[in-house]
This record gives sequence, C-alpha cells and structure tokens, in this order.
Amino acid sequence: MFFSRLTRQSTAAFSKQIDKLRAALDASDAVVIGAGAGLSTAAGYTYSGERFDELFGDFAARYGFADMYSGGFYPYDSLEEHWAFWSRYIMCNRYDPIPTPLYEQLLNIVRGRDYFVLTTNVDHCFQRAGFDKQRLFYTQGDYGLLQCSKPCCQETWDNEEFIRYMVAAQQDLRIPSALVPHCSHCGAPLTMNLRADDTFVQDKGWYAAADRYQDFLRRHNNMRVLFLELGVGGNTPVIIKYPFWQMTAKNERAMYACVNLGEVVAPAEIADRSILIDADAGRVLDALAVQAIRLQRRYCLINTCTSASKVQHSHWGRS
Repeated sequence: MFFSRLTRQSTAAFSKQIDKLRAALDASDAVVIGAGAGLSTAAGYTYSGERFDELFGDFAARYGFADMYSGGFYPYDSLEEHWAFWSRYIMCNRYDPIPTPLYEQLLNIVRGRDYFVLTTNVDHCFQRAGFDKQRLFYTQGDYGLLQCSKPCCQETWDNEEFIRYMVAAQQDLRIPSALVPHCSHCGAPLTMNLRADDTFVQDKGWYAAADRYQDFLRRHNNMRVLFLELGVGGNTPVIIKYPFWQMTAKNERAMYACVNLGEVVAPAEIADRSILIDADAGRVLDALAVQAIRLQRRYCLINTCTSASKVQHSHWGRS
C-alpha cells in the first residue's frame, strides 16, 4: 500500500494524548506491541556515556572506542580478546538485572489483555520481565543465543553458561583459549545469533514465533486492534512501522499509536486513527500507570460510598 504523505500530530497536550491512548487500550480487542531500541534505551540500556565508562572503561583505554556499539565492531587481534569484550557486553545487556522496571510496567498495562509482541530488540527484556514467551517474536536474534559463524547448520545454542565462565575467567581483557566456543558440527568459531548479514540463523524457534505472530494477526483480522509502537525509529521501518501502518489502513476498526522521542509520524490516510506521542516511552508508561492508579482509587471510592449508602439506608429502614 502506498501512502501519499505523512502527518505530524501536535503532542502539546500530553495528558490528552495519554487519555486517548488509555481509551484506545480499553476499547481494543487485542494489542500488538511493536518495540524498538528506544524502549530499551528508556529502560536504562544506554551504550555510551556513564554506563559505558563504568562497564568498559578498561576496553576504551586500550582500544580507543567510545561506546559499546563501536566495541562490538572492533577488529580484535584474537578470538580471546573478541570474546572478552562480547562476554562482558552480553552479561550486562542480557543477564544482569534490567536497570529499571519499565518492562514490568508495560506488562502490567497489557496484563489480562490479548496481546502479542513484535520486537527488533535482542536483549530479551520482555521474557525476563515476565511476558509470555508464546506471545513474543524477536525478529533480529537474541544476545542469549550462539550460532555457527559459517553457518553450517540452522541451529542455535543457549550461551548463559559460556558467558558466565568467560566473564569470570577473563584477565588482561582476554579469555582463556579453552573457553573460545566452536561449532560442535564443523569446528568453526561460534558467533552471536544477531541479524547482521545473510549468515543469520533463523532456527526452529524463530519460525515457530513467526507463525504464532501471523496466526495472532489472522485471528484478530477486522477486530478492534491497537497497534502500539514503542521506541521505533526509522532505521528498520519495514519490520514494524510500515506493516503497522498498512494493517491499520486495511482494518477500519484498528488504531495506531506511536510513542517515540523526537520522531513520531503517521500517514495522512490513517491520521484520524493515530495517536502520536513525542515522548520517552518511560514517561508515557509512567503516566499510564499513574492514571490507572487514579482510576482504581476513584473506583474504590465510588464502591466505598455506595456500600456506606446501602448500610445507612438499611439502618434507616430498621429505625
């Protein structure tokens, strides 16, 4: 589907946009969450600055790079150095506790709703926060998986045990040679299961998740679906953004919500069914959480007053 032009909706009245988003959530039959890097950034996963200096200051001093991304592409002289960096990188971004409760907040918002998550993030935060694995499709890989670097097979391996050993054993920014992982089939070095080129392995789990996602969309075709986009920029719009636009356009009962700091757009064709919030995802989820608490208190107050009134009327009736 071709969209003629994009619209940038005013987000000056932040509270009104939150009200619209809450109403869309409450009215929906299903919620499809599309999560990009901005969501994990809002959760505290910053890859430069103070966090980088604290975790990788020794690597920066030796190799001269200034952020984790650059460290991931650095041409290390040996696999021992390569895995010293990557084991620490994976440890702090995949296995250490999530820096903030943002993902738990999101889970509380969709708890009890029919939802599915499509994400380009590879930090596994959704599953670690308690989201149902059967409702997740992480298209670009997982820091927690290894694959053959060739690859000679379409298999992946859990890496937590490898990573913890590497982190514990590394000295002088190297790991022992005996810990360098190799493919059990062909002997080639293993690498991270991250989509970087055509060597990315889409294993059985990947295809099963893709099928579950497509089945979810089919089952909710022409229903009141909220396509909720969180922290999705313009780097890979063909995975989340463009499909969300297209599915919203095709389904007149669907709504599209885009939450992203500094970049919120939607096609003019769906402008009347779009909620655009130019803000950090953390701020938006905080606002939804506060709103939910207020609504709950109001509901409890109404129930308390109603109960008190019934008791009072019952007392009068006995007088």
